[in-house]
Amino acid sequence: MIKEITITVEAKDEKNPGLHDNLIRKELKKNHINAGQFEKVFVKKSIDARHGQLKLHLRYKVYIGEKPESAGEWKPAWKSAAGADKDHTVIIVGSGPAGLFGALKLLEKGIKPLIFERGVESSQRRKDIALISTKGLVNGDSNYCFGEGGAGTFSDGKLYTRSNKRGDIGSILRIFNYFGADEKILTDAHPHIGTDRLPQVINAMRAKIIELGGQFYFNTRVVDFIIQDKKICGVKTVDVVTGEEGQFEGNAVLLATGHSAADIYELVAKYAPQALEAKTFAAGVRVEHPRSLIDSIQYHGRGAESGLGAAEYRVTAQVEGRGVYSFCMCPGGFVVPSSSGPDEIVVNGMSAAARNSKWSNAAIVVEIRPEDIPEKFKKAAEDAGCPQLAGLFFRTEIEKLAFENGKGQAAPAQRLTDFLADRISEELPPSSYTAGLVSSNLAKWLPSHISDRLKKGFVEIDKNMHGFICKDALMIAPETRTSTPVRILRNKETYECTELSGLYPAGEGAGYSGGIVSSAMDGENAAEAIVFK
Repeated sequence: MIKEITITVEAKDEKNPGLHDNLIRKELKKNHINAGQFEKVFVKKSIDARHGQLKLHLRYKVYIGEKPESAGEWKPAWKSAAGADKDHTVIIVGSGPAGLFGALKLLEKGIKPLIFERGVESSQRRKDIALISTKGLVNGDSNYCFGEGGAGTFSDGKLYTRSNKRGDIGSILRIFNYFGADEKILTDAHPHIGTDRLPQVINAMRAKIIELGGQFYFNTRVVDFIIQDKKICGVKTVDVVTGEEGQFEGNAVLLATGHSAADIYELVAKYAPQALEAKTFAAGVRVEHPRSLIDSIQYHGRGAESGLGAAEYRVTAQVEGRGVYSFCMCPGGFVVPSSSGPDEIVVNGMSAAARNSKWSNAAIVVEIRPEDIPEKFKKAAEDAGCPQLAGLFFRTEIEKLAFENGKGQAAPAQRLTDFLADRISEELPPSSYTAGLVSSNLAKWLPSHISDRLKKGFVEIDKNMHGFICKDALMIAPETRTSTPVRILRNKETYECTELSGLYPAGEGAGYSGGIVSSAMDGENAAEAIVFK
């Protein structure tokens, strides 16, 4: 007999197997199961800090009268595609999770993936990212958004998702573990790899894809489609360093370009504007607190002595018919410059694997629906021949306004208490944001329907997290890349673009996922649809 049992213990008893066994026996007895001898396999851990007490919920798979199945070594099903001809070749645009996991899925059938990435390999990308903070220099093709591994590589590597209907989450986690991620990701309730470890994992994935016959083209931006008989069967490229042009053919194009590749939407609009759909997205700020303060709030006055690590939070409120909520919470993390162009400012958050910095931060953003877009951006999109791009134009305007109110990549910032009092901060608290800060009254330039809802949302958030509003809470603006304002329409069953045959949009850039794991599953699903077409 196999039974899954969840027990609850205090944090200090996490490593007390004898207590765990006794609690498991009590749970079994409640289910009228008398178990003298049993074996248990740990499945999942979650932290419960509600009601003023710190507890751990531990889930075990309990084996009664039989032995646990042997976990053994996970066996991948990838095959060599070294000898595949062009009829068994798929072009993948983007090397983020949708692109990489799509490539691995194709290799299960021996199909050769050609992966095109406008950015660079992670080692050089790390150097380009450092220049953003040290010199304010933004490489438009190699930054926090573009480059090997996608936007998540240097911004935390969070693996938590609620998208369990998209595919097998466990399979995605096992693949990450196979390539070097810590085994804890298989059991933690909110797993993450850490930005200090994820690049090595991505490097290992690339090495395996190349070993099996896949090819990577870095510094290579896709600038056009090759269309034959009304079907996309390849791409035209340009080397962003040398300017050399190229053409590559394949029997399908998996488009996995991420949420920041605005030029890809314009390319799709060039051939089929009706293939694009305006969608809800979000914009706001990144809020940073001293980690000790967030730990104290979440752990009810207890901090590092709790032994539970940096505390997480997730908050949401409804303000005038729109959601105001946290996104990408980074306990013990850093705020980072995430611009993908030299004349804009965008911020994001990340944590190293240890989550041990002095700060904790999260995006606090306002839901923006297509009808919320100011008229001037709707008109600009209509003039450009694609009304669906209005949200993209609006997002760009916010990022440019931030640049005008900052200094280089030094971002506009304000104490949360000053924001609510509508006054500029005379001085700013210490921050993890290494590119620098410029004191700014954010409400003077953020669109009013964003800043007004943020003010009301913070008041509601503080009711549930009393102490969230304080003089040490720092707002850094803007956070605009939580998701894309545009969706590339596709058939629900075949994953093929509804208006462009041969094109398979996937991942965050296509508007169908929101995070590493959901993007990875979406890339797998799109690749599988290509295989079985």
